[in-house]
Amino acid sequence: MLYKLIAGIVGLALLIGFLLPPIIQIKEVSLIVVVLIGIGLAAVEFYESMKKKEE
Repeated sequence: MLYKLIAGIVGLALLIGFLLPPIIQIKEVSLIVVVLIGIGLAAVEFYESMKKKEE
């Protein structure tokens, strides 16, 4: 369980770190919205995987 938590947080941090430079450089509202939707979906997937019991 701890492994999944750490791996998920590291994965989300890497995703945000990967997508942050284009957002800062381009500064388009539509790009920001798309990236925020993508990060939100990744966060929801992480939450759902943490909520699911181990098999």
